[in-house]
Amino acid sequence: MVLRIHGMDEVRVRFPVGPQKKYGRAQVDLFILCTRCGAQSVIECEHPMKKRKIFVLVGHPNRDSLSYTLATSYVYGAEERGHEVRRANLGDLTFDPILHKAYKAIQPLEPDLLKLQEDIKWADHLVVVYPAWWSTMPALLKGMFDRMWLPGFAYQFYKTGIFKDLLWKPLMKGKSARVFVLSDSPPIFARLLFGDTTNEIRKGILWFSGYRARVKKIGPLKFVTEQQVEKWKQKFRGWGSDAW
Repeated sequence: MVLRIHGMDEVRVRFPVGPQKKYGRAQVDLFILCTRCGAQSVIECEHPMKKRKIFVLVGHPNRDSLSYTLATSYVYGAEERGHEVRRANLGDLTFDPILHKAYKAIQPLEPDLLKLQEDIKWADHLVVVYPAWWSTMPALLKGMFDRMWLPGFAYQFYKTGIFKDLLWKPLMKGKSARVFVLSDSPPIFARLLFGDTTNEIRKGILWFSGYRARVKKIGPLKFVTEQQVEKWKQKFRGWGSDAW
């Protein structure tokens, strides 16, 4: 069995045949072997974790927000580990989020949107942090995707053949993405009431473009205390360190 453990790129876990009985419970010796350097434990492994190029996008329009705070902790953790990090805060960008003529006419991209495209193409791991408002992303974040997630950048429909304009080529293939969605209510409670409200970004936007995308819902946060915020900051710092 192969899995990832903090500090090691890839390890192989071997369970010996015939576990011994001890104190009435099955006891299994666990051997961990780094598949690249041969170390048999995390402590012995000197193989460095692969450094990533990470782009962090804060999808809350306001800097004075928990989304901004937790994204900052993620960035600190990633930089401490030696990953290359770029960051953008949605509220600092200047652009028109409205597609005035839908996609029937070309609406030139503002400099901030062009810089976003550049940073996203540069990164091999994309991180998006935003709050759930009415079970979806903030309108400004959606408007950003509407404007800059375009053919030739994130995907390209085939122009010839029987699948012309039906099938597409994802241009972000080989990249990974992690989306953190902050919620006032407990995530399991929201899931039972409203279903999966992250398909729009996880599948409709990221998977469509070739990303291996995963979503982590954070909550409940409506009555979060300062002590709980500190715990979340530590978690995000660890996730940043692992480029998770």
